[in-house]
Amino acid sequence: MAAGGGRLLSVDFEVFGRVQGVFFRKYTKQNAKKNGLVGWVMNTDKDTVLGQMQGPEDKIRIMKHWLSKTGSPHSTIDKCEFRNERTVFSQDYSKFSVKNEYY
Repeated sequence: MAAGGGRLLSVDFEVFGRVQGVFFRKYTKQNAKKNGLVGWVMNTDKDTVLGQMQGPEDKIRIMKHWLSKTGSPHSTIDKCEFRNERTVFSQDYSKFSVKNEYY
């Protein structure tokens, strides 16, 4: 269990729309860090942004909303898909990072 936030979750995400070339990864990292989440984010060769986040359930919920509705200031989000949501007992990462290679 995560302190004060309910279950500890891991969730994969992919964001579709105008999300590359608009600092989406940078803002994702900032928001994840602000919410105490760990994981990673990267661009794909399909012009989407892909990532994984881990942390307390309540903070994951906040980040899901941000990824689906807010994004970076100049982004346009068409949709965000969340996959492989699962309870974890420890985090696989020590921080939230931006990966620079394409998937």
